[in-house]
Amino acid sequence: MLHQLSWKVGGQQGEGIESTGEIFSTAMNRLGYYLYGYRHFSSRIKGGHTNNKINVRTSTVHTVPDDLNILVAFDQETIDVNYKELDETGVILADAKFKPVNPEDCPATLYIIPFTATAKELGSTLMKNMVAIGATAALMNLKDEVFQGVLTEIFGRKGDEVVAKNLEAIAQGHQIMLDQLAEAGKEPGQFEMAPGDGQKRLFMIGNEAMALGALAAGVRIMSAYPITPASEIMEYLIKKLPKFGGTVIQTEDEIAAATMAIGASYGGARSFTASAGPGLSLMMEALGLSGMTETPLVVVDTQRGGPSTGLPTKQEQSDLMAMLYGTHGEIPKVVIAPSTGEEAFYDMIQAFNIADELQLPVIVLSDLQLSLGKQTIEPFDFNKIEIKRGKLNLDELPELEEKEYFKRYLVTEDGVSPRVVPGQKHGIHHVTGVEHSEIGTPSESAPNRQAQMDKRMRKLDYVNFEMPVFTDAPHEEADILLVGFGSTKGPIEEIRPLLDEQGIKTNHAHIRLIHPFPADEMQKLIDGAKKVIVVENNATGQLANVIKMNLGGHKKMANLVKYDGTPFLPNELLNKVKELLK
Repeated sequence: MLHQLSWKVGGQQGEGIESTGEIFSTAMNRLGYYLYGYRHFSSRIKGGHTNNKINVRTSTVHTVPDDLNILVAFDQETIDVNYKELDETGVILADAKFKPVNPEDCPATLYIIPFTATAKELGSTLMKNMVAIGATAALMNLKDEVFQGVLTEIFGRKGDEVVAKNLEAIAQGHQIMLDQLAEAGKEPGQFEMAPGDGQKRLFMIGNEAMALGALAAGVRIMSAYPITPASEIMEYLIKKLPKFGGTVIQTEDEIAAATMAIGASYGGARSFTASAGPGLSLMMEALGLSGMTETPLVVVDTQRGGPSTGLPTKQEQSDLMAMLYGTHGEIPKVVIAPSTGEEAFYDMIQAFNIADELQLPVIVLSDLQLSLGKQTIEPFDFNKIEIKRGKLNLDELPELEEKEYFKRYLVTEDGVSPRVVPGQKHGIHHVTGVEHSEIGTPSESAPNRQAQMDKRMRKLDYVNFEMPVFTDAPHEEADILLVGFGSTKGPIEEIRPLLDEQGIKTNHAHIRLIHPFPADEMQKLIDGAKKVIVVENNATGQLANVIKMNLGGHKKMANLVKYDGTPFLPNELLNKVKELLK
């Protein structure tokens, strides 16, 4: 029995490829397996090759593997693009409709199955995907009933007959596969897996985890403009926020989205926006406004291939420098980079607390693989959630002297001034984006400028973020230290023990608080390694440059970058690390 299975379905976008993967993976999740899925798709509504690769495992997993066990193909392009991931034990299940051809150098076994024809006989070619799932079930020795609950949830509103027809499509696909195996003299269940543990776990994309985290943090307003790969955050909260007295507002552009979130925050509501690189470019002036007016603001940046429109549906981590230094002038800001769905949920709560406590913009830096990769997540512990509003004062304020104003920008030791909401009695003050005095009136006084700048920048000394660096560091003196941020955590965690097994003492540090940089934590880890390899999805080694700016270490540091739009895979990463050690 297997402890890991890699399954992929591919075809033309708009043919139901995503729903096929969704049904298969949801059923596996309910059997108690751990899953991680990654979708390759084109930046168009319909047409263009798309595939969904799903890693099913009996233990925790945060990445898809290099290899492939089962490939379900609805067109020849799926075979031509993906067959090199298969070895001699692999299987291709291909629809007879397109007369599939196995490439000469493909070692895998090709089974030609009438997916479309079988579905048509049952009443609709749309059910070809269910026939394919049935064929997969035969290879995995799964009972068709495993999929009944999922189908009932998806198609139940269309009536029992539709559910029954889809179940029949699965059953017929199962039988056709059994017949072909028998004809070839092979036993079913070639890819039977060891039983899952049966535990109930969440199965969601990173965007959904962040949206749920925002909801748990007490968000009541999200203002946003749709953009890949951030839109699912907005779509999730459109359904959920009204149930808690909140709302989602689709603005005319990203400039309006950011400034509207600032306005709502100024009014006392927890609010945020989410976008990708092009949208964040438009939000830069608003980030400066948040910093200057000391209005809390949370922004999610789901990185994708750039620059300009770039690769809207492909993986990249090239917004890092822009998020740190994109605004003109100097303001304090905090940049957080979760690396798993679980971290994405809890980090959103921390982001809102930090924004309120320090009255500044907080950027949650995701990437396409994390945002759209669907993964198993342990149930969230809502008892761990604590809402911290900082110095927001909603109580009755002391009476002011005649012609006196509330000192909204009072210079304080921790850099955080008292905060009130508009209309609060005795809380009247000015708000402006120009430099201002303690009561908010414009001021170009040199001493005032110095005092206000120092006050604002002092906030970064008081950032309270749990676990700024994730460490998997069993060696006091390591041969190499692997460093990354965001979704590269999965493949790095996969290869670290493999390197140890080969006699290469390896530690792993994943930076979760990018700014202010966790210098003390990283310095100790870097000092304890002979070589530091920084793994990231961009061309210029942005994270490596941030480390060098803060700590130096140029001589022992090496860049391991990938910027072709695809994420790192474990064996690929392992081989590249070993090349750097030669």
